[in-house]
Amino acid sequence: MDKTNDKRPFAVFAWLGLLALTLVSLALGQRFGHASWMPLPVAAIIWVKGAVVARYFIESHQAHPFIAWVIRVFIALVPVALIVTALLGK
Repeated sequence: MDKTNDKRPFAVFAWLGLLALTLVSLALGQRFGHASWMPLPVAAIIWVKGAVVARYFIESHQAHPFIAWVIRVFIALVPVALIVTALLGK
């Protein structure tokens, strides 16, 4: 087996990063609860987690350009929708 193209270490680091972001979001929720500014860091965490999943697990950078574009738009719109929903829900 050729070890030069082995992407498992990157996937492990990506997974550990996702776990760390999950712990950060849990800590924010426990510490600050329903603060009015909470949708912003939550949206940022969702955006980063989506980008990591798309890059290292879905491998969107290797997909057809249209598919990669659709994934990027989805990853960008979900946090925006969260913020808009939080702002309009008040």
